[in-house]
Amino acid sequence: MFSTPIGYKLIASDMTASLKRTAEQPVVKRESEYYLATITSIKSVDEFIKNDRIFKYAMKAFGLEDMDYAKAFMRKVLVEGIDDSQSFANKLTDRRYAEFAETFNFARYTTGATIFERARQGTVDRYVRQTLELDAGQSNEGVRLALYFQRKAASVDTPFHLMADRALLKVTQVALGIPEGTASMDIDRQADLIAKKLDVNDLKEPEKLEKFLQRFTTLWEIDNPTTPPAAGITQLFTGYDNTIGLDLLQQMQRVRKV
Repeated sequence: MFSTPIGYKLIASDMTASLKRTAEQPVVKRESEYYLATITSIKSVDEFIKNDRIFKYAMKAFGLEDMDYAKAFMRKVLVEGIDDSQSFANKLTDRRYAEFAETFNFARYTTGATIFERARQGTVDRYVRQTLELDAGQSNEGVRLALYFQRKAASVDTPFHLMADRALLKVTQVALGIPEGTASMDIDRQADLIAKKLDVNDLKEPEKLEKFLQRFTTLWEIDNPTTPPAAGITQLFTGYDNTIGLDLLQQMQRVRKV
């Protein structure tokens, strides 16, 4: 099992190849082919929700698989759409629902909602990326968090966007050394604390983002060792575990000096 920094780097260093491998997994390929062959034939919200295979695929693509049982809830999201600022989706704090309603915009386009690229290949691309992250999380939750943050970073415009997403906030807290207990503080104070330590505009610059995530994965590994240290004092003199390479040790040393 790879350490968090190495596991993340192996995936992120060639994301195109990583996504291709995921897309070619038999189950992923089969479900994606069915989705693409079927989605444009769906002409209404009720048809969409009734087709369990299509609906669950779409929900997973948006990271909403835990809510795929809540069909009445999702029907309200889709029927009301996003054009009205007071619609159900627009009132929800979690912006994934508004993104879902915009992608499958039956409220605006009725029978033509599924012909758009975002509802076809765009959703398949989302599904593959979600699967990649979920697979990574099976081995190392820190890698999954880093990949998720990498994907969402471009949409972060203020510290409040980080605070509104538990996964983004977790990465931010670890990378910046902010205690979890600060989450109970007044939200403006929390935002100020983050702003003093991080310019969110840096997250839109690939090199700065990768440096930020390198720091996160290194600190995550320190607090959540991939391989627990062996018991016994003799371990201190018999070399480092094979899962921890020289590059990781150097990263840890640099981070601790900051």
